[in-house]
Amino acid sequence: MNDYVLSCCSTADLSKERFVDRNIQVIYFHFMIGDEDYLDDCGESVPPKELFDRMDAGEVTKTSQVTVEEYSTFFEEFLKEGRDILHISLSSGISGSYNSAVYAKKELEEKYPERKIFIVDSLGASSGYGLIMETLADMRDGGMKIDSLYKWIEANKLCMHHWFFSTDLTYYIRGGRISKAAGMIGTVLNVCPLLNMDSNGVLTPREKLRGKKKTMKRTVEMMRIHATDHEMYSGKCYLCHSICYEEANELAAMIEKEFPKLHGRVQIWNIGATIGSHTGPGTISIFFWGDKREE
Repeated sequence: MNDYVLSCCSTADLSKERFVDRNIQVIYFHFMIGDEDYLDDCGESVPPKELFDRMDAGEVTKTSQVTVEEYSTFFEEFLKEGRDILHISLSSGISGSYNSAVYAKKELEEKYPERKIFIVDSLGASSGYGLIMETLADMRDGGMKIDSLYKWIEANKLCMHHWFFSTDLTYYIRGGRISKAAGMIGTVLNVCPLLNMDSNGVLTPREKLRGKKKTMKRTVEMMRIHATDHEMYSGKCYLCHSICYEEANELAAMIEKEFPKLHGRVQIWNIGATIGSHTGPGTISIFFWGDKREE
């Protein structure tokens, strides 16, 4: 067995049980809702429904990334055990956590010069970042060494696609991803913007469609266009949502019908507290392997 650590941030939006089962080490972001501070601990402190219900009720959320000191403490536990580290971070396009991890690496390399510490900017987020971690865990468990795994993910990370839309534009307006005027018009006209993550790991609006049904259909079309082997895609597809159970299940069924060779069922996850604090309720995202993302 390869004796190295595969780690990520809690913003990979899988369940705590899945991280444990796949032997993926996790460091937690922080968030605040109301006057309370919490760890983004995969929904244990504040379950997803409670989080989004409170946001719906008007409570303000704030998030904070992992600090250099926290990364140093987290990494050093494994280095003391004589283990190397491959850490995949949340996209630098939406967070400074990658830079914090790199600073921690530089400090620790002086203290542990015999150890390998690789830090990778995933250029991804949420359960797409999670699907990257699952894929790396599969390769690690298949016997791939840390150097080869590091080279593989650096070469292939932009092949992870993120497509998402929202039925509630409030938090996209608040975060500046959609102008206030466009958001107000969009709300009145029932517009659902379709966004993806570009090659710089930045959330980017691509199309504006009227109504959920049309937007869901277009999301599936984007998967057909970009997925490896198109409708014959045989990889995994993950979907995450912020309390949109009915729409999430409907979209998953559409994908499973359109892609008959899919590797298992579409796996559905909850959007976590850090990502959800910025998207708000009403967001649905799909993730799959495909062609290389472009700007």
